[in-house]
Amino acid sequence: MEIEKLKKEILCVDSLLVLTGAGVSQESGIPTFRGKDGLWKNYDATQLATPHAFERDPKLVWEWYNWRRGKILNAEPNSAHYGIKKLEEIIPEFLLATQNVDDLHRTAGSKNILELHGNIFRTRCTGCGKIEFEKKIFDEEELPPGCKECGSLLRPDVVWFGEPLDQLVISKVMEFALKCSAVLVVGTSAVVYPAASIPYYVKEKGGRVFEINMEPTPVSGIADISILGRAGETFEKMMQDTG
Repeated sequence: MEIEKLKKEILCVDSLLVLTGAGVSQESGIPTFRGKDGLWKNYDATQLATPHAFERDPKLVWEWYNWRRGKILNAEPNSAHYGIKKLEEIIPEFLLATQNVDDLHRTAGSKNILELHGNIFRTRCTGCGKIEFEKKIFDEEELPPGCKECGSLLRPDVVWFGEPLDQLVISKVMEFALKCSAVLVVGTSAVVYPAASIPYYVKEKGGRVFEINMEPTPVSGIADISILGRAGETFEKMMQDTG
Protein backbone atom coordinates (compact mmCIF):
# COMPACT_ATOMS: atom_id res chain seq x y z
CA MET A 1 0.00 0.00 0.00
CA GLU A 2 1.33 3.41 -1.00
CA ILE A 3 0.62 5.06 2.35
CA GLU A 4 2.61 2.38 4.19
CA LYS A 5 5.43 2.77 1.70
CA LEU A 6 5.44 6.53 2.22
CA LYS A 7 5.46 6.10 5.99
CA LYS A 8 8.40 3.69 5.83
CA GLU A 9 10.45 5.97 3.58
CA ILE A 10 9.74 9.20 5.48
CA LEU A 11 10.55 7.70 8.86
CA CYS A 12 13.93 6.60 7.49
CA VAL A 13 15.15 10.06 6.46
CA ASP A 14 17.34 12.12 8.77
CA SER A 15 16.22 15.52 7.47
CA LEU A 16 12.84 16.49 6.03
CA LEU A 17 11.38 19.66 4.57
CA VAL A 18 7.57 19.80 4.54
CA LEU A 19 5.88 22.29 2.21
CA THR A 20 2.18 22.89 2.87
CA GLY A 21 -0.61 24.86 1.24
CA ALA A 22 -4.34 25.55 1.47
CA GLY A 23 -5.31 21.90 0.98
CA VAL A 24 -4.08 21.12 4.49
CA SER A 25 -6.41 23.59 6.20
CA GLN A 26 -9.40 23.01 3.95
CA GLU A 27 -10.30 19.93 5.98
CA SER A 28 -10.47 22.17 9.05
CA GLY A 29 -13.19 24.22 7.36
CA ILE A 30 -10.94 27.07 6.24
CA PRO A 31 -12.21 28.36 2.87
CA THR A 32 -9.65 28.21 0.11
CA PHE A 33 -8.42 31.53 -1.19
CA ARG A 34 -9.80 30.90 -4.66
CA GLY A 35 -12.82 29.06 -6.00
CA LYS A 36 -16.45 29.05 -4.93
CA ASP A 37 -15.54 29.24 -1.23
CA GLY A 38 -13.15 32.10 -1.78
CA LEU A 39 -15.81 34.73 -2.35
CA TRP A 40 -16.89 37.26 0.25
CA LYS A 41 -19.74 39.76 -0.11
CA ASN A 42 -19.55 39.38 -3.91
CA TYR A 43 -15.93 40.56 -3.93
CA ASP A 44 -13.20 38.63 -5.66
CA ALA A 45 -10.74 37.79 -2.87
CA THR A 46 -7.80 38.22 -5.21
CA GLN A 47 -8.84 41.86 -5.67
CA LEU A 48 -8.90 42.50 -1.91
CA ALA A 49 -5.44 41.11 -1.14
CA THR A 50 -3.52 43.93 -2.78
CA PRO A 51 -1.75 47.11 -1.64
CA HIS A 52 -3.98 49.09 -4.02
CA ALA A 53 -7.18 47.74 -2.41
CA PHE A 54 -5.87 48.66 1.04
CA GLU A 55 -4.93 52.15 -0.08
CA ARG A 56 -8.34 52.63 -1.69
CA ASP A 57 -10.52 51.18 1.09
CA PRO A 58 -8.63 49.94 4.18
CA LYS A 59 -11.85 49.35 6.12
CA LEU A 60 -13.24 47.01 3.47
CA VAL A 61 -10.00 45.04 3.36
CA TRP A 62 -9.93 44.82 7.15
CA GLU A 63 -13.58 43.67 7.24
CA TRP A 64 -12.58 40.78 4.98
CA TYR A 65 -9.54 39.87 7.08
CA ASN A 66 -11.61 40.16 10.25
CA TRP A 67 -14.12 37.72 8.73
CA ARG A 68 -11.29 35.33 7.86
CA ARG A 69 -9.86 35.62 11.37
CA GLY A 70 -13.25 34.61 12.76
CA LYS A 71 -13.42 31.57 10.49
CA ILE A 72 -9.96 30.46 11.60
CA LEU A 73 -10.59 31.06 15.31
CA ASN A 74 -13.60 28.74 15.07
CA ALA A 75 -11.54 26.03 13.35
CA GLU A 76 -9.38 23.27 14.80
CA PRO A 77 -6.22 21.66 13.39
CA ASN A 78 -6.90 18.37 11.64
CA SER A 79 -5.00 15.09 11.37
CA ALA A 80 -2.63 16.54 8.76
CA HIS A 81 -1.53 19.34 11.09
CA TYR A 82 -1.02 16.90 13.95
CA GLY A 83 0.70 14.37 11.70
CA ILE A 84 3.20 16.97 10.52
CA LYS A 85 3.82 17.95 14.13
CA LYS A 86 4.51 14.26 14.90
CA LEU A 87 7.04 14.09 12.05
CA GLU A 88 8.86 17.05 13.60
CA GLU A 89 9.17 15.10 16.85
CA ILE A 90 10.52 11.98 15.10
CA ILE A 91 12.86 13.27 12.38
CA PRO A 92 16.20 14.71 13.60
CA GLU A 93 16.34 17.69 11.21
CA PHE A 94 12.97 19.12 10.28
CA LEU A 95 11.58 22.29 8.74
CA LEU A 96 7.98 23.19 7.92
CA ALA A 97 7.56 25.83 5.21
CA THR A 98 3.92 26.81 4.86
CA GLN A 99 2.10 28.99 2.37
CA ASN A 100 -0.83 29.19 4.81
CA VAL A 101 -1.38 32.26 6.99
CA ASP A 102 -3.90 30.67 9.39
CA ASP A 103 -1.48 29.68 12.21
CA LEU A 104 -3.09 26.21 12.53
CA HIS A 105 0.28 24.46 12.30
CA ARG A 106 1.45 26.34 15.39
CA THR A 107 -1.86 25.65 17.13
CA ALA A 108 -1.26 21.94 16.49
CA GLY A 109 2.14 22.18 18.17
CA SER A 110 4.59 22.57 15.30
CA LYS A 111 7.55 24.71 16.27
CA ASN A 112 10.10 24.84 13.47
CA ILE A 113 7.94 26.83 11.04
CA LEU A 114 8.70 29.38 8.35
CA GLU A 115 5.63 31.22 7.02
CA LEU A 116 6.17 32.08 3.37
CA HIS A 117 3.12 34.34 3.09
CA GLY A 118 2.97 35.78 6.61
CA ASN A 119 0.42 35.31 9.38
CA ILE A 120 -3.15 36.62 9.46
CA PHE A 121 -2.94 37.26 13.21
CA ARG A 122 0.08 39.56 12.90
CA THR A 123 -0.32 43.25 12.20
CA ARG A 124 2.31 45.59 10.81
CA CYS A 125 2.19 49.35 11.20
CA THR A 126 2.32 51.20 7.89
CA GLY A 127 4.11 54.04 9.64
CA CYS A 128 6.64 52.87 12.24
CA GLY A 129 6.72 49.22 11.09
CA LYS A 130 5.92 47.76 14.52
CA ILE A 131 4.74 44.14 14.32
CA GLU A 132 2.35 42.59 16.83
CA PHE A 133 0.72 39.16 17.12
CA GLU A 134 -2.67 38.73 18.71
CA LYS A 135 -5.34 36.12 18.04
CA LYS A 136 -8.42 38.30 18.08
CA ILE A 137 -11.26 39.73 16.02
CA PHE A 138 -11.45 43.51 15.93
CA ASP A 139 -14.68 45.22 16.95
CA GLU A 140 -16.45 46.92 14.06
CA GLU A 141 -15.73 50.38 15.46
CA GLU A 142 -12.00 49.55 15.57
CA LEU A 143 -11.79 49.08 11.80
CA PRO A 144 -9.47 49.97 10.27
CA PRO A 145 -7.18 49.61 13.32
CA GLY A 146 -4.51 52.16 14.10
CA CYS A 147 -1.07 51.82 15.67
CA LYS A 148 -0.96 52.56 19.40
CA GLU A 149 2.57 53.89 19.01
CA CYS A 150 2.31 56.33 16.11
CA GLY A 151 -1.35 56.35 15.07
CA SER A 152 -0.74 55.11 11.51
CA LEU A 153 -2.90 52.43 9.94
CA LEU A 154 -2.19 48.80 10.77
CA ARG A 155 -2.25 46.25 7.99
CA PRO A 156 -2.30 42.44 8.09
CA ASP A 157 1.28 41.16 8.08
CA VAL A 158 0.72 38.96 5.05
CA VAL A 159 2.13 39.00 1.55
CA TRP A 160 -0.30 40.59 -0.89
CA PHE A 161 -0.39 40.22 -4.65
CA GLY A 162 2.30 42.43 -6.13
CA GLU A 163 4.46 42.28 -3.02
CA PRO A 164 7.73 40.35 -2.67
CA LEU A 165 8.14 37.54 -0.19
CA ASP A 166 10.44 38.05 2.78
CA GLN A 167 13.87 37.26 1.36
CA LEU A 168 15.23 36.17 4.73
CA VAL A 169 12.47 33.56 5.03
CA ILE A 170 13.01 32.38 1.46
CA SER A 171 16.78 32.08 1.92
CA LYS A 172 16.32 29.99 5.08
CA VAL A 173 13.94 27.63 3.28
CA MET A 174 16.25 27.31 0.28
CA GLU A 175 19.25 26.72 2.51
CA PHE A 176 17.45 23.83 4.18
CA ALA A 177 16.20 22.50 0.82
CA LEU A 178 19.76 22.23 -0.46
CA LYS A 179 20.85 20.00 2.42
CA CYS A 180 17.77 17.94 3.34
CA SER A 181 17.25 14.27 2.48
CA ALA A 182 13.64 14.67 1.33
CA VAL A 183 10.76 17.06 0.76
CA LEU A 184 7.10 16.30 1.42
CA VAL A 185 4.63 18.48 -0.50
CA VAL A 186 1.16 18.54 1.09
CA GLY A 187 -2.02 20.28 -0.01
CA THR A 188 -0.48 22.61 -2.57
CA SER A 189 -0.16 22.54 -6.33
CA ALA A 190 3.28 24.14 -5.87
CA VAL A 191 3.02 26.29 -8.98
CA VAL A 192 3.77 29.67 -7.38
CA TYR A 193 7.44 30.57 -7.24
CA PRO A 194 9.72 30.45 -5.38
CA ALA A 195 7.96 27.65 -3.46
CA ALA A 196 7.40 25.81 -6.74
CA SER A 197 11.15 25.41 -7.23
CA ILE A 198 11.78 23.71 -3.87
CA PRO A 199 10.95 20.10 -4.87
CA TYR A 200 13.15 20.45 -7.95
CA TYR A 201 16.12 21.69 -5.90
CA VAL A 202 15.77 18.70 -3.60
CA LYS A 203 15.44 16.28 -6.52
CA GLU A 204 18.42 17.71 -8.42
CA LYS A 205 20.77 17.11 -5.52
CA GLY A 206 19.62 13.52 -5.07
CA GLY A 207 16.93 13.96 -2.42
CA ARG A 208 13.58 12.20 -2.31
CA VAL A 209 10.34 13.94 -3.29
CA PHE A 210 7.02 12.90 -1.76
CA GLU A 211 3.56 14.33 -2.37
CA ILE A 212 0.08 14.20 -0.83
CA ASN A 213 -2.50 16.08 -2.90
CA MET A 214 -6.09 15.71 -4.03
CA GLU A 215 -5.13 15.86 -7.72
CA PRO A 216 -1.95 15.43 -9.78
CA THR A 217 0.30 18.50 -9.77
CA PRO A 218 3.51 19.50 -11.58
CA VAL A 219 5.36 17.88 -8.65
CA SER A 220 3.74 14.51 -9.43
CA GLY A 221 6.03 14.06 -12.43
CA ILE A 222 9.19 14.08 -10.29
CA ALA A 223 7.75 12.57 -7.10
CA ASP A 224 9.14 9.28 -5.83
CA ILE A 225 5.78 8.66 -4.16
CA SER A 226 2.61 10.58 -4.99
CA ILE A 227 -0.55 9.92 -3.00
CA LEU A 228 -3.82 11.34 -4.27
CA GLY A 229 -6.26 11.95 -1.44
CA ARG A 230 -7.17 14.16 1.48
CA ALA A 231 -4.20 15.20 3.56
CA GLY A 232 -5.96 14.62 6.90
CA GLU A 233 -7.16 11.14 6.01
CA THR A 234 -3.76 10.18 4.61
CA PHE A 235 -1.89 11.36 7.70
CA GLU A 236 -4.37 9.64 10.00
CA LYS A 237 -3.57 6.32 8.33
CA MET A 238 0.15 7.01 7.93
CA MET A 239 0.83 8.08 11.52
CA GLN A 240 -0.93 5.18 13.21
CA ASP A 241 1.28 3.29 15.65
CA THR A 242 3.96 5.99 15.72
CA GLY A 243 3.52 6.64 19.43
